[in-house]
Amino acid sequence: MPRRSAEGGPGSLRLIGRDDLVAALDRAATGKVAIVTAPAGSGKSTLLRAWADRLGGSERLAFVQVQRDRQDAQIFWLALLNAVRGLSGDAAGKAEPLTASPNFSDAAAVDRVLVELAELDELDELARVTGRAGPAGRVCLVIDDLHELASPDTFAELTRLLTSLPDGVHAVLATRRDLPLRLHRLRLAGELAELRAADLQFSTDETRALLDSAGVTLSDAAVDRLHERTEGWAAGLRLAVISLTGHPDPERFVADFTGSNRTVAEYLVAEMLERQPQEVQDLLLRTSVLQRVNGELADRLTGRPGSERILLDLEDANAFVVSLDAERTWFRYHHLFADLLRLELRRTRSDEVPGLHREAADWLAGHGQAVEAVRHLQAAGAWAEAATMLGVRSFGMMLDGQEETMQALLEAFPKRSGADFPELSIVRTMVDLLHGRLDDAAAHLTVTDACIAAEPEDRRRRLGAALNALNLVLARRRGDLAGALHYAELLDSDTGGSDEEIVLSSELRVLALLNLGTVEAWALGVSDGERHLQEGADLARKIGRPYLEVACLAQLGFATKLSRFGASRTICEQAIALADAHGWGAAPIVAPALVTLACSMVWRGEFDDAERTLSRAEAVLRTDSGPGIGTLLHLVTGMLHAGRGQESEAAEEFAKAHDLQDRLTHPHALSGNVTGWLLATRARLGAVADARSAVESLSGSQADSGEANNARAVICLAEGDPAGALAAAATVVSAGAPTGFVGTEVEAQLLTALAHRALGDQRRAEQAVERALALAEPERLILPFVTTGARDLMATMPRGRSSHAALLTDILDVVQGVSLTAATSGLTAGQELSPTELRVLRYLPTNLSRPEIAGELSISVNTVNTHVRNIYAKLRAADRSSAVQRARELHLLAGVAGR
Repeated sequence: MPRRSAEGGPGSLRLIGRDDLVAALDRAATGKVAIVTAPAGSGKSTLLRAWADRLGGSERLAFVQVQRDRQDAQIFWLALLNAVRGLSGDAAGKAEPLTASPNFSDAAAVDRVLVELAELDELDELARVTGRAGPAGRVCLVIDDLHELASPDTFAELTRLLTSLPDGVHAVLATRRDLPLRLHRLRLAGELAELRAADLQFSTDETRALLDSAGVTLSDAAVDRLHERTEGWAAGLRLAVISLTGHPDPERFVADFTGSNRTVAEYLVAEMLERQPQEVQDLLLRTSVLQRVNGELADRLTGRPGSERILLDLEDANAFVVSLDAERTWFRYHHLFADLLRLELRRTRSDEVPGLHREAADWLAGHGQAVEAVRHLQAAGAWAEAATMLGVRSFGMMLDGQEETMQALLEAFPKRSGADFPELSIVRTMVDLLHGRLDDAAAHLTVTDACIAAEPEDRRRRLGAALNALNLVLARRRGDLAGALHYAELLDSDTGGSDEEIVLSSELRVLALLNLGTVEAWALGVSDGERHLQEGADLARKIGRPYLEVACLAQLGFATKLSRFGASRTICEQAIALADAHGWGAAPIVAPALVTLACSMVWRGEFDDAERTLSRAEAVLRTDSGPGIGTLLHLVTGMLHAGRGQESEAAEEFAKAHDLQDRLTHPHALSGNVTGWLLATRARLGAVADARSAVESLSGSQADSGEANNARAVICLAEGDPAGALAAAATVVSAGAPTGFVGTEVEAQLLTALAHRALGDQRRAEQAVERALALAEPERLILPFVTTGARDLMATMPRGRSSHAALLTDILDVVQGVSLTAATSGLTAGQELSPTELRVLRYLPTNLSRPEIAGELSISVNTVNTHVRNIYAKLRAADRSSAVQRARELHLLAGVAGR
């Protein structure tokens, strides 16, 4: 096989072994016909040469390379005939080859090639019979650059040749484009194999190996960037490596590497652009301003019909045009080719570029693609039009969760004041609010409010509605209930009569319900938050706004946490699943659901699961610096540390939460928790005097809260004053101190128990623990039993006398370092255990008899027997021991160990 420089690069460049690719061609060549189809510079010729070298003479190759611009069929057939004759080893004795003549026939040439192949087979047979040495191995016709042939008659006769090859003869063809060969019968028979452009692309590892072979050292990120830009195209990589060899700053070169690079541009112009008809070149250049193109849009930019057919033909010809959908309606250009086309457009038709961008923007806006339309207006320098379009579409973008896109579009504008483009101030406000930059958002709102007075009526009304919506969001994020109520009322009254305004009014209503319900859920003493958030979620689902539905559900999970702990968990999981389904799993919108879900896990002793969920929440909140959600994140993280006995780490997190809540303008539902946990933890760490001073300095609702009184009890115990601890906890136990969460009451009962034990009254201590267990049982709350220091007290509790022996067992497991897991049974709907059956099940790991269980549950023994039989049947268990084991496997007894 003739040697020549590698396709797409100079012959002097050291090549790397691509063993997997060569092996793929080797497998393909075992059939009758193998075709390698890929664009210019993909390494087809290099692959053929590497494959031939690997054969090492085991096959006889008749190689023909079709020369560029020499498309005469006679030349091709004569070259193939001479190559076949050369395989016999006796070419000198052959008759003179066919010569060009006016009477030359493609059909006669094919017949002659077939005769030569048949004679070659006869010579091989004769050599075998006579025992004389002869040529060894199968015969393979190798034809490179077959795309250079243009005659339909030639392809028809080539089809006949390929489908008529004698046994022991096969063919390998290389071409830049799909050929009009009718080889369907070979394909159906499994005798046709194909390698295409994707098979020839360099992988990232091969890209790194190519760089290493040239002595070029790059970071992994730079290698990935180079591979991404070239899309694994062999010629592009090799040309880049040539330029990188000896380059003083290879990382910078790769960062700037595009199809505008001189060597790459020269190759693409010669091999791809100039070989196209003028009409095709015009289409490529004009549409190069687009990231993706379809036939209709290309017709708009070229001013003539027929573009779709051209695009389809270009893709079929492997001309660096790639379809983006199964229907082949949308296309893009190879990254480097697109760079080259844009360079050529600027070089040859720079005056047309702004107009092309405007035409593209107009078409895209008319087809609902506002983001791309704004980008084209920006590229055209039409800043006022771009600002107006972004302002008009930004509200919908915000409701669809496109804050990062909005930020990117904003950054592309030149620095202008709000007076120049008031719409941009609104968009900046949206982005700031979504990322928790509340002071910046307020400043932009002030600027916008000041400059819209002089706007026309319709524009002023639209901007005013947007301002009211954003002021509502700002009020919510600052915890300002009065402000939220005011702006929610303004949004409700700001409705119109057109279809567009009716749709907008529904969206504004969801936004009002979301923000009003959220601020109510966070505010002290307001109970309408759950209702408003549920209404918002239902309406968002009805009007098809899943982003708003996720937002409402995420906040609803927090709103229901205190009153309905189990329901809160379910709602949070729904919000997270919906966000994940729409690709918003890493957006700040899902953070409240993640942190609230982690909070429920912490309270139930599922510390490992909580840690994983909090890690995800932290990643989500890296772009949101809002004080409200940040307070919740640090509070729950501190609770997790406290549950694990990491008091110092817990104190740090509680302090961060305390600092963040000071940035909120109004008291919120977490104020008592943050303060109470912080002071109690400091007291347990030994800073008793500081904790005492801080708790005595509290005023208003914080001073009277149940959490503050529990902190007082902790401080008294640390001071050696159990009587004072009893008095402080009594205000919570007797329901005299306001508390919105049963966990606070559980903690107060445990502090009461510790105080009684310190006073030597074990009986009352056990009674207080039993009351704590009774309060904790419905929601399976475990955290207070771990954090209050009641370990020794819990260990001495006589489980035979407790009505909550199963919960007590879970608590002791957690105290000893076991992290529980969520109780997800995995049973089918018909197998689910009823609530009463679950209560009976939790007693089975204990040593209580059935009559004792009946007494603990205040039900008859017959009822217990019925429930036990049902439990055995549903769990497919034969006895008590196997039922307990099966329940553990199904996480119905999370962490329970038989004692």
